[in-house]
Formats: sequence, C-alpha cells, structure tokens
Amino acid sequence: MAKLYSKKKLATSKMLPKKETISFILNYSKALRITKVGSLSFESIAN
Repeated sequence: MAKLYSKKKLATSKMLPKKETISFILNYSKALRITKVGSLSFESIAN
C-alpha cells in the first residue's frame, strides 16, 4: 500500500527564515525589472 506523506505535519511554528534569506529575496525583487513590449515581456536583473 502506498505511504501517505500528507498526514505528517510538514511545517512547524519554529521554522523561520534567516535574515540573510529575507534580505536576498528583497534585494532580488528590487533588482528585477520586467519590461512589456506588445505581447512580449522581458525580464532583466540590474546588478
């Protein structure tokens, strides 16, 4: 019989991201630029 993994609790309340992870995601989102030209969209990262 197949093992059901959905019964286990995947996340606990103690699982919090590190400050470095939050900083990386915020900096990445600030540098990401999406330019739409007609029906096309171009993604660029300004580093």
